[in-house]
Order: sequence, then C-alpha cells, then structure tokens
Amino acid sequence: MRIIFTLFWLLCLCSCSMTVKKDYKINGVSFVASRDSISKENIVPVLNVNANYTAIMPFGFIKSLEHPEIIYNTDKQWFGETNAGVSQYIDVLQKANLRVMMKPQIWVWHGEYTGHIKMPTEEAWLELEQTYSRFILDYAKLAQDKQVTMFCVGTELEQFIAHRPEFWHELIKDIRAVYHGKLTYAANWDEYKRTPFWSDLDYIGVDAYFPVSDEKTPSVENAKAGWLAHKTQMKTISETFDKPILFTEFGYRSTDYTGKEPWVSDYKITTLNFEAQTNTTQALFETFWQEPWFAGGFVWKWFHNHEDSGGEADNQFTPQNKPVEAIIKAFYK
Repeated sequence: MRIIFTLFWLLCLCSCSMTVKKDYKINGVSFVASRDSISKENIVPVLNVNANYTAIMPFGFIKSLEHPEIIYNTDKQWFGETNAGVSQYIDVLQKANLRVMMKPQIWVWHGEYTGHIKMPTEEAWLELEQTYSRFILDYAKLAQDKQVTMFCVGTELEQFIAHRPEFWHELIKDIRAVYHGKLTYAANWDEYKRTPFWSDLDYIGVDAYFPVSDEKTPSVENAKAGWLAHKTQMKTISETFDKPILFTEFGYRSTDYTGKEPWVSDYKITTLNFEAQTNTTQALFETFWQEPWFAGGFVWKWFHNHEDSGGEADNQFTPQNKPVEAIIKAFYK
C-alpha cells in the first residue's frame, strides 16, 4: 500500500510540474542600457508590473550598412552597453529572481535599419563574419558565465542571413559549444517566414511590429481582427518547426494610428494617444497569451529610471507611467 501511495504521489507531482511548465509564459521587459549602474530600487517597478524576464541588450556599432567592422565594449559606450555593465545588470536582476535573455544588437551609425546590412565584396563578407562571430561569441561566453537563461543570436539581420546562411548555421553550432541555455533569434515581423535556421534554435523569435489596424484609435476588437491572418501564419510556422513563437520585442507607441506601422520610431510623429496604445496592447495579449504554442514576449521598452520615464507627455514606446502599464501588469499576473 505504501508503494502504491508513493507512486500516486510522484505521479501527482509530475503532473503538476508539467502543468506549470506548459502554462509558463515569458512575461518580459526590454531593459534599456543606461550610463549608470542599477540597484534593486530600479528593479522594483519591473517586479510591480509582474514581469518574470528581462532582456539585456549590449550594443555593437558599425559605421555604415556596407562596413564590416563591429566595435563594441569600449570606453565610449554607455556603462550598460559594455561587458562590465551587462554583468552588473544581470547580477542585480537575477538577485531579484528575474530571468534574463541576453540580446546583443548592432547599431548602424545614423540609425539605418540593420536588416539592410549587406557587404559589397566577398572579402568584406568574410570580415563581417569574423567580427560578428567575435562579438556574439564573447557575449555568449559571458551569458554562460552568468548562467543567463536565454541568448539571442542576432536581431533583424535579414540581408546578412539571406546572403550567408551557412555562416549562421555554423555560428549557432559555435554558440552551442560555449553557451548551454536556450537560443533564439529576433527576426523582424516581415522576415521570420524566410529565416533558414529555426530548426537550430529553441524559440522562433519575432519582433512583433505587425500592422493590425488603419484606424486612428483602434478598438480592441478592430486590432484583434487585424491579427487573425498573422496569427494563423505564426501558428503554422510554429507547427512546421515544432518550436514555440516568442515575441522578442512587442509594443506600441502612444500615438495616433499606432497599429498601422508599429515599427516607426522616429520623432516626426507628435500626436499623443494613450487609448490607441492601450487598446492595441490589450488586443495583442488577448490574441496570443493563452495559446499553448506561444511562449510570451518582451515589451519594448523599459528604462531603469522609472519615475522619469514615459508619462503623460511621452508618445514613444515605453509603457511606463501610462495607462497601458496597468494592462501589462494585469496580463502578466
């Protein structure tokens, strides 16, 4: 009888464990690097919004879309973008029981789109491969040293991938050799269906700036209707590769027509519309967060100085000190 009871109890525990794992969602924020170190006070607002994950984003810089050299971890960068800053941020975040995705990114001078990085010669391509490998593997080793839960191998690099797919397959093998956590890649919303190496990774990462509404102030139902075709395509990709979809970035600006071209991040748009931001965000959560093939995502973006971020005069992406923050908190709970 004791053996039967023990087996029954173990079965119950296993069943509960599997349920928790299945229902677990990555409720993340994209934690922006700053000039300063951070402390536990900077993390309290992240915990208050019920986040369980943060993305840390060290940057490498290149001079132009055709320049192969990546410069990173220099004295000229902000502290949070350097190896020392990344390490310090991770220590504070993990001490607060927040998991971390390390997401090294490239910035092209003048803010040109990284998806258009394309070398003019074979020699330049080889140099870019060498310098990108050094950049990404240095951070993969750091991610392993800090026991980071997830690592993102690149962000929105469509032309680089399209022209050098074999390099990326080999690079992922090299990353696996030094880093033993979960891997993803952050494909732009209009790129992910052509990414050739999802089978090599653990998550299909998507920067989810999909157009969902042409309305000035979309209703929740209007934005949800705009998601239907995109959702069907993502579910198909997830089933094809047997990998969960992860929104490596998602979010909306607090401005008019925020669902029309959600990727637009310049300062030419001056309107302010909190209702549009709130409704489109709620529609995204209602569309995806209960789906078993959907892993969760990272809100774009979250600043360390919460009291001075966002607010009633800000029309950028951050949800901080705006009505949408309550929506995120409710769904993350």
